[in-house]
Amino acid sequence: MRFILALVLYRLLFLLLTPLLLVVLLLRSINHQAYRQRFLERLGFISTALQTGGIIIHAASVGEVIALKPFITKLLNNYANLPITVTTFTPTGSAQVKKLFADKVQHCYLPLDNIFSTQLFLKRLKPKAMIFMETELWPNVIAQCQKQQIKLLLINGRLSEKSMRSYQKLAWLIMPTIQRFDKILTQSQVNQDNYLTMGANPEQCELSGNLKFDISVNNDVAAKQQELAALITQQRKVWLIASTHPGDEALALQAFEQIKQQQPDALLIIVPRHPERFEQVAKLAQIAGYPLLKRSEQHLVTLQTDVWIIDTLGELLATCALADVVTMGGSFSDIGGHNPLEPALFKKPVIVGPNMSNFSEILLQLKSEQAIVQIAENENMPQTLADEVLALFTHENSAQRVGENGYKVVLANQGATAHSLTALQTLLRV
Repeated sequence: MRFILALVLYRLLFLLLTPLLLVVLLLRSINHQAYRQRFLERLGFISTALQTGGIIIHAASVGEVIALKPFITKLLNNYANLPITVTTFTPTGSAQVKKLFADKVQHCYLPLDNIFSTQLFLKRLKPKAMIFMETELWPNVIAQCQKQQIKLLLINGRLSEKSMRSYQKLAWLIMPTIQRFDKILTQSQVNQDNYLTMGANPEQCELSGNLKFDISVNNDVAAKQQELAALITQQRKVWLIASTHPGDEALALQAFEQIKQQQPDALLIIVPRHPERFEQVAKLAQIAGYPLLKRSEQHLVTLQTDVWIIDTLGELLATCALADVVTMGGSFSDIGGHNPLEPALFKKPVIVGPNMSNFSEILLQLKSEQAIVQIAENENMPQTLADEVLALFTHENSAQRVGENGYKVVLANQGATAHSLTALQTLLRV
């Protein structure tokens, strides 16, 4: 009874908050107009052209879509007779789905989690199963799936100590939501233990490993790699700072000033995490006095170019192949870092900042194999970062060893995709 009352309270609260959330989306559309497109999907009014009776996979944004690519590809091969629908919540995630899969999958936004919008959504698609990833817990739609006997699978389950402390404050809501899943596949034993602490049934939980290890270089990435490489006209040292957030670019530009003193022909490549910041990042580089080019301009990157901004979508993985050293953005602030396995796939040495809380276990694995460089918090971060980049530029054998160690960690931990597919097949047979 207590859990039923909790769900009713949540539904009322979210229903009241829906107008405010819509206003927030409209405000975001000021800088990113895609947030005002397909607005009715946010309320559950999805296209009537979408086929019903299939499988829905929710991937919140770009990183989740990329991590799910091998799994979705296997779904398309194994369930060719069922429509596969991939939902996202951000426009960048939406663009990534279209870029990776085109018309091979159906796509729409996952609606806001109020009872009326989620009912419309499920009534329209009538799925056999719905798959969530990592920490994505949507109480309304999950409760409705259980009520309609739609199989519920959580894959790549991640629940950090920090998230668990936050969830424990909402245990009245989160615990029953977790218990509604038919199966929870976790990245590690630590994550599984945290789900159990939050009330998951032991028979629900299985250790599967991390989907983010199941990355590979396909023909599209290889072709994009060649296309990008052809634009850099001279052999030079290349430093890539990837998936940057506010503050990361300023730090990199300050460090680059020190790097240029010892490596005058060095090239800095910046890949901002969010498209709405492309112009802002370009202005930062201009203010700092660096000659720059934008990827969208399609110009050749000559020795006269100091900074190259990748202001296009879906090219980060291929860009990693061009670098001599890669630094992951989001790790120098409270963001919690981004996936260091992508550059490791190309045997590139990776530098991260003090905060990698989103990838704490991956970080531990990489550090244990001397496959990553982490900078501790200090008062002169630009100089420290410059020193680490220069050390890897200068000591090529050390850089090669770090990169190869990272690649070995990637290969040694693959297999979560196959495990996740087997779990889904078992559920659909029941």
